[in-house]
Amino acid sequence: MESLAVVLEEPERLALRRVDLVPPAEDDVIVEMEWSGISTGTERLLWSGRMPAFPGMGYPLVPGYESVGRVSHAGPGSRVRVGDRVFAPGSRGFGPVRGLFGGAASRIVVPGAKVLPVGDGLGEQAVLLALAATAHHAIAGGALPDLVVGHGVLGRLLARIAVALGGAPTVWESNQARRDGADLYAVLDPQADPRRDYRAIHDVSGDATLLDSLISRLARGGEVVLAGFYSAPLSFAFPPAFMREARIRVAAEWQPLDLVAVRDLVESGRLSLDGLITHRLPAREADAAYRTAFGDPACLKMILDWRGPQ
Repeated sequence: MESLAVVLEEPERLALRRVDLVPPAEDDVIVEMEWSGISTGTERLLWSGRMPAFPGMGYPLVPGYESVGRVSHAGPGSRVRVGDRVFAPGSRGFGPVRGLFGGAASRIVVPGAKVLPVGDGLGEQAVLLALAATAHHAIAGGALPDLVVGHGVLGRLLARIAVALGGAPTVWESNQARRDGADLYAVLDPQADPRRDYRAIHDVSGDATLLDSLISRLARGGEVVLAGFYSAPLSFAFPPAFMREARIRVAAEWQPLDLVAVRDLVESGRLSLDGLITHRLPAREADAAYRTAFGDPACLKMILDWRGPQ
């Protein structure tokens, strides 16, 4: 069995080619892809070759962990039905090609326990559930953020989830073009914000140089949550952190319960995913799609459309 997949042959060299699929086990499902998203965090690092040492890392690889499609085969132990639309956070593998994370393909094999059925009405927006779950996981580990640093897709989802849960966050964004799209929260230039009493600062910028400036904005006993992905080492000056008795927490990848929680928030109408997908291209134009996703500041979220001939 084969699949058409996005393959990163080496840094900055991408191809769309046929790859072998591992045979499904009795607990697996086969998903025929409809849409997959391009991550401007981890996938940018894979594409550029700047990803730090990571389990399973190496080229060639199939990226992608924001995938939505229809189940075409369900093993007897999968607990999934043929015909279901599901969100899939990647796949089990493609023969000799690494699957890191393996979701950017026309067809994938994945354990049924890892997919999440989603309503048909959600459509392409279901690719955003991974980032929404990432935001939820960062919040679930502590207090609601009263400051979010960065107004990309992850920052917007953090702010929207905080509002849905009863919070009133401020968002920092240094790029003026990205300050629009706020709903029920304020977006400020960091230089225009005089506050130095934030209790919970969630940073999604991925900028390893910001830690000292974020600590300086904390109230005593406040927390900085590192919710982005950082390719460079992080460090901070000890005295300001000591005086504030600051806490620093790393929010790791989302867990299955986070995915269920955000799906339920979306289906209940408490969390909107509108306005976050800004660019779409057919999968056959994957190379151009990845370059746009990583190089165009106006692109919040690019998705590949796997429907139809490629």
